Amino acid sequence: MFHLSRRVEFSAAHVYHVPSWSEQQNKEVFGKCSNLHGHGHDYKLDVVVRGKLNPQSGIVVNTTDIKNTVNAMIEEELDGKFLNREHDHFQHHMPTTENMALYIWDRLNEQFDDCELQQIKLYENTELSAEKERHALPRLTRKYHFCASHRLHSPLLSDEENRQLFGKCNNPHGHGHNYVLDVTVQGTPDADTGMIIHLSELDSIVEREVLDRYDHHHLNLDVEDYKDLNPTSEVVAMVIYNLLKPHLPQLYRIGLWETDKNYFEYYGSGA
Repeated sequence: MFHLSRRVEFSAAHVYHVPSWSEQQNKEVFGKCSNLHGHGHDYKLDVVVRGKLNPQSGIVVNTTDIKNTVNAMIEEELDGKFLNREHDHFQHHMPTTENMALYIWDRLNEQFDDCELQQIKLYENTELSAEKERHALPRLTRKYHFCASHRLHSPLLSDEENRQLFGKCNNPHGHGHNYVLDVTVQGTPDADTGMIIHLSELDSIVEREVLDRYDHHHLNLDVEDYKDLNPTSEVVAMVIYNLLKPHLPQLYRIGLWETDKNYFEYYGSGA
């Protein structure tokens, strides 16, 4: 089975506001997004389909057909619109990133010939995205940053084995990275807020449990978590998952960018 992806882009405006709530309550939950005049984004949408190879043509489906199907819906319903005011669905459902991904999935599902929709991934900006996959609840990914140093050295290996395996990363003085942390939660968006979790709550948990603990620290020397662990990025992703899970039951996945070239994911011990 092949998976094909096509990206389209569009712009839209919206506001997060629950009419039955007070202005203060809306501001506490939604922050600047509660501004009644609205705000907007340049969205990026990745549409992933799957299907079998056509032995005659050598393709699964013409990606131009995917583009045309997606663009027809986007241009008619979303692009250039103030969603709360101009779209029937979002007059009654909060146009959060996760609710928009759900709506786009519902509109595009069963619309493709010779293939089926596999995933929708909607990027609101570089820090926030939502995805919907077949047979799965929607997910929201929030991106965070921290700077830290570490040394890759396993006490279970000899000094020479460590040098051969980790090279420059075995430098006794350590080295550092600008880590990028992707925290992905999964669940059903709240009927009022349209959110899987309030972003302010998510930010507070991640800041308290991870960023305050790791940012501008030497993982081997300053962080108790790695007293008996070699802080490879695989291990760091696992430890962060285990730190967050007790406070974040919706947690689905941890993604960790050590560099632009090295990326690691951890889904929990049961995944």
